[in-house]
Amino acid sequence: MSTATNYDAIIIGWGKGGKTLAAFLAGRGESVLMIEQSEGMVGGTCINIGCVPTKALVESAHRSADSSAPAPVRYLDAIERKNALTSLLRGKNFSMVDSHDTATVLMGRARFVGPHEIEVSAGAEIVRVTSERIIINTGAVPMIPPIPGLDGPRVVSSTKLIDETDLPGRLVVIGAGAIGLELAATYREFGSEVTVVDSVDRLLPQEDDDVAAAVREVLEEEGLTFMLGATVERVEESADAALVRLEGGDTLTADRVLVAVGRRPATDDLGLEAAGIALGDNGAVRVDEHLRTSVDGVWAVGDVNGGPQFTYVSFDDHRIVKDQLVGDGARTTSDRVAVPTTTFITPPLARVGMTEREAREAGRDVKVARKAIDAIAAMPRARIVGDTRGLIKVVVDASSDLVLGAALFCVDSQEIVNLVALAMRAGVTASELRDGIWTHPSSTEALNEVLATL
Repeated sequence: MSTATNYDAIIIGWGKGGKTLAAFLAGRGESVLMIEQSEGMVGGTCINIGCVPTKALVESAHRSADSSAPAPVRYLDAIERKNALTSLLRGKNFSMVDSHDTATVLMGRARFVGPHEIEVSAGAEIVRVTSERIIINTGAVPMIPPIPGLDGPRVVSSTKLIDETDLPGRLVVIGAGAIGLELAATYREFGSEVTVVDSVDRLLPQEDDDVAAAVREVLEEEGLTFMLGATVERVEESADAALVRLEGGDTLTADRVLVAVGRRPATDDLGLEAAGIALGDNGAVRVDEHLRTSVDGVWAVGDVNGGPQFTYVSFDDHRIVKDQLVGDGARTTSDRVAVPTTTFITPPLARVGMTEREAREAGRDVKVARKAIDAIAAMPRARIVGDTRGLIKVVVDASSDLVLGAALFCVDSQEIVNLVALAMRAGVTASELRDGIWTHPSSTEALNEVLATL
């Protein structure tokens, strides 16, 4: 065991918030230690097993749809393209930190042995390091529900599925959330027979009925099968398939079973109890609005703190911590307003703010602008790219004309939603969006016509 070495800052985990803080502090000449347990996770979840590789597969699935190559060949090509991309980004992310003279990278498993002391197991070597400023950035791991048989050889997480080089002929997806839907739609596009099972009785229950119905219609037209309001009792293995047994007697046969019921904060075996760092009920590191843990000088950023599991939220986490390190410390999580989300099915479903149901339940007097994409004359972009499916729905406060929320299920919605979110944060009215001058032909100009229906 080596003698403890002290650093100006220690970051545990290479996710978005942590790596950005590490690069910033090292760029100021501070001694920074970045600890990452897996070389395959340099750069964090997003570029290695999350946003980037899954969206690369989505893109490849649609690019290859017109190819005459057999489905397994198209799929293997997509996996190789995805692997090349993640490898490229992993290298760039390594350099982002390691290129600084005052930054040190240590590959190994970190455990707290005191409030400001960490033990790192790197192979047979154990290193002890200390710092008065430590940032926990260990991310999240897939949740595995207590269903018998989920340890079988044909049961996979999203991480494992997108690394397999053989296209499953039959895929059963347990979970109809964002990850489940994105991968279900992608593998169907590659040619798999896909069935999505979820205990909820309606797809996307957090969305308004009309939006959820539009999404389901498109996905079913693509060939997805949904079994909603269904509970998985167990998964069994036969000689050549997995058998997914449902309550009520139905059985689904699959080459692969994807468990996509969410992710939980990765706090196992971090030694947090030795440091006196408190956890919340969901296993997340408990933080306040400044992302401070129960121990002075220790922060938690990204998925591990139990906040929204988005890379861009982790990036905003780094701003909050940075403001305490070099600013006036005023920035908090409560400053976040109108944070958008996108589920990358095709077309993508983006949303920000309140649904119509939420607004009415909150007692708001609202106006609703809603139009199907194929009925919007002033949106030739959808016809140019050959996808006029979906709808745009905007919820507006009737008295102030301010946008309360929007659901955008259309081509380019992942971009339009950022404009709507900015308008909400800046107090831009629906009428100003309606009368905005937007480029042509673009998807944004649909707002001219949709908001004119108010």
